[in-house]
Amino acid sequence: MNSVKTYTLFTDHDVYLFKEGRHYKLYSKFGAHSVEKDGVKGVYFSVWAPNAKKVSVIGNFNNWNHKDHILFPRWDGSGIWEGFIDELTWGTLYKYAVETARGDILEKSDPYALSWEQNIQAASLVSTTWYEWDDQEWMENRGKKNSLQAPISVYELHLGSWMRDEDEPKRFLNYRDIAKKLVPYIKEMGFTHVELMPVMEYPYDPSWGYQITGFYAATSRFGSPQDLMFLIDELHKNNIGVILDWVPSHFPGDANGLYRFDGSHLYEHEDPRKGFHPDWKSHIFNYGRNEVKSFLISNAMFWLDRYHADGLRVDAVTSMLHLNYSRNEGDWEPNIYGGNVNLEAKAFLQEFNTAVYKEFGDSIITIAEESSDFPMLTKPVHDGGVGFGMKWMMGWMHDTLDYFKEDFVNRKYHHHKLTFASMYMYNENYMMPLSHDEVVHGKASLIYKMKGDEWQKFANLRTLYVYMYTHPGAKLLFMGDEFGQTSEWNFTQSLDWHLLEYPVHKGLQELVKKLNHLYTTESAFYENQFEKSGFEWIEADDLENSVYVYLRKGKRRGDILMTVLNLAPKVLDYKIKIPSGTHWEVIFNSDDEKYSGSGVEAEILEEKYEGEHQKFMIITIPPLAGIILRQKKDKKYKLHRIKYKR
Repeated sequence: MNSVKTYTLFTDHDVYLFKEGRHYKLYSKFGAHSVEKDGVKGVYFSVWAPNAKKVSVIGNFNNWNHKDHILFPRWDGSGIWEGFIDELTWGTLYKYAVETARGDILEKSDPYALSWEQNIQAASLVSTTWYEWDDQEWMENRGKKNSLQAPISVYELHLGSWMRDEDEPKRFLNYRDIAKKLVPYIKEMGFTHVELMPVMEYPYDPSWGYQITGFYAATSRFGSPQDLMFLIDELHKNNIGVILDWVPSHFPGDANGLYRFDGSHLYEHEDPRKGFHPDWKSHIFNYGRNEVKSFLISNAMFWLDRYHADGLRVDAVTSMLHLNYSRNEGDWEPNIYGGNVNLEAKAFLQEFNTAVYKEFGDSIITIAEESSDFPMLTKPVHDGGVGFGMKWMMGWMHDTLDYFKEDFVNRKYHHHKLTFASMYMYNENYMMPLSHDEVVHGKASLIYKMKGDEWQKFANLRTLYVYMYTHPGAKLLFMGDEFGQTSEWNFTQSLDWHLLEYPVHKGLQELVKKLNHLYTTESAFYENQFEKSGFEWIEADDLENSVYVYLRKGKRRGDILMTVLNLAPKVLDYKIKIPSGTHWEVIFNSDDEKYSGSGVEAEILEEKYEGEHQKFMIITIPPLAGIILRQKKDKKYKLHRIKYKR
């Protein structure tokens, strides 16, 4: 006897939108929902399996028997199966037993489940995202914090390895325990946002969360949905934004996951040239299928809505947009125009960006991890763009790290690796990433990418950070890089926090803290960070000395800062052209002793005119150092020397 009663949360309009690919709140319909029918409390289940012969609910309430609780197929041909089971409560374990057209029984976890078991069975749990939020002030004002005209300095972290239990190093901290340690740390360091590597449920720890099976479930490794909400709430209450990594590019072939969900290629593209990823051995969503688009865009909405996320960093966009990504000739099929652009994926990304910005306005950010020169990625959809708020500046990252790996004597031959970004930096809205991908798989930690002895390595890295923080664009730094983690990132253990006992590591951390402060308080660094008017080269071609000089400009007249980089291991008394009538003061020196520098003075030696209108200053630049100068606004300014303690 079937113990399931008829019930529905779907209206005809819901089904219409779902089939059209334009239902963006499916999480309020699909999945397991606690409801009441005829005065009896229970759970309503619904799942999409259009090619199934039969779908039943199995769980710890019926000994995983697929014959007792059979769902009803909707009459409208939508492929939705649904029904009500009374007296079930929160915490009930369940799966769907899907009988395929061939008669096979597949045990599938719920694609819309809010929680999953953390074991090899990975059953779904009847759960809820109810939470009493206390971040109203942040939510009302976050548009100012997430604006392209605001400073955005992101701390990227992996929750499983940022910090672990001190007494049991193999044990993960709970989201709430992490909040107690992470929130004051981010606040002290001055980062404006955190970016959490995927918090959606995933079965395989070495995937770092990028092989997702439970797209709507907060991973139970670190606690419940409410525990994650507490972490986000605490960050918001301390004026810290939260960006979540989101992975609509692929999913693993786990037996209980999305792959061949009803015995057919339901979520993945059936053509392996479009549906299988050769690098990750995973499966690629069918972006041309309307129901799949509804699933994915609803998923994006879910994290922005239910979890109050301030932004989504979209993973592996390059692989989505290019049909020939990581494929040999003959292993991919051109689009209808003969090109390599996946037109369905592009249209999906445009729909995604249009939908989330329409729903949340400019209070949120979407960020593309995209490594090619795909055009107009951050331009509006109505102008033919893809509609992202920002994209990672991968070219800048590669050129910068390549330069800092060079021997000092060879740097003059690679000088323009650090100037080349200015040729394209306003083509898109860029975020400069020094991410987790750069400190794994034998690539070495950032500090060991630097050339020279220990002092030179730290001096190089300090100057690299000065370059990044004073360059146009938003910033992203991976956890541990702020204090010079010496080993590559290891997802199985905590960061090496004990390194902060050593002055060079503590000094580097103090430098990052100071740079965050300067970036977030000096409007010249962020007001025009995506505008051509915000940047000007003063010296870009001094190959012999490895010196770079540039200006950053705010919106107010006279709001100007100058950055001077000396990337050679020698002290220079250097002549710099300055605007006529201006006077300058040093406000930052990466070689200061408090950052474990050598303490060489950053000293303005002389200001003078050569001719009627051309003005210069002579300044001492410490070795392997970056200094920042501010244009003085006092018309009665008298030249004086800025002394740093030796």
